Amino acid sequence: MHRFFLPPECFKEDKVIFPDDIAHQIRRVLRLTAGDRVFVLDGSNNEMLVELEEVADFNVTGDIVSRKKNKAEPDVKVTMLVALTQRDKFEMILQKCTEIGASAIIPIITSRSLIQDFNKASSKLDRWRNIIREAAEQSGRGRIPELSSPLKYDTGLQNAAKKNDLLLMPWENEDGLTLKDKLSESTHRDHKTIAILIGPEGGFSYEEVQKAQQTGFVSLSLGPRILRMETAAMITLAFVLYDNNQMM
Repeated sequence: MHRFFLPPECFKEDKVIFPDDIAHQIRRVLRLTAGDRVFVLDGSNNEMLVELEEVADFNVTGDIVSRKKNKAEPDVKVTMLVALTQRDKFEMILQKCTEIGASAIIPIITSRSLIQDFNKASSKLDRWRNIIREAAEQSGRGRIPELSSPLKYDTGLQNAAKKNDLLLMPWENEDGLTLKDKLSESTHRDHKTIAILIGPEGGFSYEEVQKAQQTGFVSLSLGPRILRMETAAMITLAFVLYDNNQMM
């Protein structure tokens, strides 16, 4: 069944008034008609079954049939700090990390990021938010992950340290602690907010690794093979949520 996130102003007691862009999608793209049912979410973990009442060119409304809390949201809040990279790769990370269960995604610019222009990156925020919203709808999420404006590397580190209980950094040159080792520590399950720092294709510079470690990030090995950044992002997030009983 189709799912749509709607802003608060679309809800009028037991009625839903769909905004123009979604109304167009319902009528012209999905070809839904009066009597069809869809799920509607308010972004606050509330999920409503809605029966379409009127489906006109510029006016689509529905009646709320039932309400419930969405059960797909992880209890552990994981923020992904991801180095900016080429468009297709970065957008795949946004999509897949949303599907897996990230609570927030922060683009960062490192010394080796393929994208160094803040203005150019910021101009893509609307497109990126649409990708995240569509991925959240497709995967049955109850909330849309937050997406911040791109941040400088140092700023991203400091903000993450202030807002999270546990800070993790997969690093290809780490030859001691592995992600498996860290997740085997029973104490880590007490953390309810976790940040994961993902570097660019060329990796972090040694100075950036030092800064992250000084800020409180724990450098981790993901195994003997060198992984692409999108692979590292997805498997680290998936394993962290799985180990906290938030997946499968």
